[in-house]
Amino acid sequence: MDPRVSDHADVLVEHCCDVTADDNVLVRAPPAAEDLVVALYERLGERGARPALHWGSARAGRAYARAMDPEEYRTADHTLAEMKATDIVFMIGGSRNTAETSDVAPEMSAARGRAREPILKERLDTQWVITQHPTAGNAQKAEMSTEGYEAFVYRAVNKDWDEQREHQAQLVDLLDPASEVRIVSGDTTDVTMSVDGMDAINDDGEMNMPGGEVFTAPVPDSVDGEVLFDKPLLRSGREIEDAFLRFEDGEVVEHSAEQNEELLTAILDTDEGARRLGELGIGMNRDIDRFTYNMLFDEKMGDTVHMAVGDAIGECVPEDAEKNESAQHVDMIVDMAEDSRIEIDGEVIQRNGTFRFEDGFET
Repeated sequence: MDPRVSDHADVLVEHCCDVTADDNVLVRAPPAAEDLVVALYERLGERGARPALHWGSARAGRAYARAMDPEEYRTADHTLAEMKATDIVFMIGGSRNTAETSDVAPEMSAARGRAREPILKERLDTQWVITQHPTAGNAQKAEMSTEGYEAFVYRAVNKDWDEQREHQAQLVDLLDPASEVRIVSGDTTDVTMSVDGMDAINDDGEMNMPGGEVFTAPVPDSVDGEVLFDKPLLRSGREIEDAFLRFEDGEVVEHSAEQNEELLTAILDTDEGARRLGELGIGMNRDIDRFTYNMLFDEKMGDTVHMAVGDAIGECVPEDAEKNESAQHVDMIVDMAEDSRIEIDGEVIQRNGTFRFEDGFET
């Protein structure tokens, strides 16, 4: 087995989660990720944990979604019960065909999101990790050779996470006490939001592997302005190109997209919370140096910010603050490499992708 796969498994059970013999562990993965599953199972066996394995099939999911009546989509109670009995969840990505579900109607994706909301909320109360095994399908979508994509993935995953945490802590120190954030990019994005009282989180790879971002939750009714998400979003096997959102008093009041606008509309129409922002994230993993149509990596890329419509991440929201609730959580990316800036309480803390605590920042 490739030693990088073994190193990846070590990171999952040692850095992301300290797995013990008391843990019921659920592993979800596609067959294309079997090598990582095997390495992970070896580590779970060494620790005496009790794993259950769910192989996923995009083809089977497509067949079900195309046959199912959206009005009949409901929560799978046995899946919910399993999640309630689970201590740690590992979710491993890896595609043979990233467009497998591209002919599923947008309303089915929204219906599935609503039906799975109780399962999602239960999962968020466990320890959980999302990661990626490098597969030929994802390499092809990223327009990379399989070998080149493997090197890219392992460079982003198998790294010094203590050093990464310290680097990101500098941004946490700026964002955590902040009241207002403004994001400006060219003449297409100018949006402000309050983060007053919200917590800024240092993502050093404990829940997402790779990690490499600092994120927080906007006050739900505070977002005003316009955003053009100039990086494509791959959702349900289809690309949403140049998604545009205009916010007033926290709510999306106008939207458009150059491609697959109907899918964006279905996302926003899922529920009331899907028209509000649940997350502001700032990418800081410099080993992710190219866009690959995989949000797990792309949202961590340096010189980017991302905003998610839908559910706010609970650890960002104190008990006495309002949390945006939704069955959706959909991240979208703005390129901040040129003609862009991030302001915190009126002070520029990033210009053209460079933070004020990095070499090359222009005052």
